[in-house]
Amino acid sequence: MAKAAGGGSRGRSDVFEVQRIRELIDLMEERGLAEIDLKRADEQIRLVRGGAAGASAPVPAAPQPAALPTPADAPPPAPAAADGPHIQIIRSPMVGTFYSKPNPTADDFVKVGSKVKPDTVVCIVEAMKVFNEIPAEVQGTVVEILVENEEAVDFDRPLFKVDTRG
Repeated sequence: MAKAAGGGSRGRSDVFEVQRIRELIDLMEERGLAEIDLKRADEQIRLVRGGAAGASAPVPAAPQPAALPTPADAPPPAPAAADGPHIQIIRSPMVGTFYSKPNPTADDFVKVGSKVKPDTVVCIVEAMKVFNEIPAEVQGTVVEILVENEEAVDFDRPLFKVDTRG
């Protein structure tokens, strides 16, 4: 009953393979797509990004609010750290669950005062059981952490403030 996938692989290409899902998420980000819905025979996968209406993506995370606020609707963060041209915001590249540490018993990736480089992993965002390491992409010092561990985050949500002067 197995069908040969294109390229002569040994079995049917499973749309639910982790690598295939990662490729689809990358394609969505690269092309700015809000949704992908693929169907072949009895297989189907639907990926929705950015909290689109009617989303039924199976993300086992903390309960989501009924309507996800857009960045323009979100309340401004408390002014705990100084803002200015030297402050860079690290934002969530996807909808998912924010994790501040690699596992429940480990230390946080970064804390306020941590020095980061562009390739420093600052957190993990889990989307559809795929754990995505998020790099700082800036160099400086973490001055504020804007989300709590295991909190649900939206696409483009501010996660950290980094002072690029130090």
